[in-house]
Amino acid sequence: MSTPESSRLRAQYVPANADAPSEALHPHDPHGFIATLDRIGKGAAADGQPWPERHQMPGRRMALADADCALAGLRVALEMLLAAERVRQNGPDEEYAGDRVMEGLMMASLSLAAQVSARMRPEG
Repeated sequence: MSTPESSRLRAQYVPANADAPSEALHPHDPHGFIATLDRIGKGAAADGQPWPERHQMPGRRMALADADCALAGLRVALEMLLAAERVRQNGPDEEYAGDRVMEGLMMASLSLAAQVSARMRPEG
């Protein structure tokens, strides 16, 4: 029986004895996928950098970075929704994404807007 591909990939990026952050494991590519995911998890803004206002508390900076990321995702979802709607109205029938895709894009947009709203409210 062969080892599944996912096991080999996981071993490559997350060794069993790794207690160090993955940025230390991959210093050669700070713009790589894994390093970018790590920065996002640590509160990077949509451009991959920490929230620029240094006078904010760390928790607030993370909340603002989360809202920034959600707004970037919301813009993409709404652009796809608008393109799909224009194709539905004016384009060929075979290129229409379908009602379920349209509904999914709307639900994703609602969820992202709710995330932005929740993260923008001050805590406390």
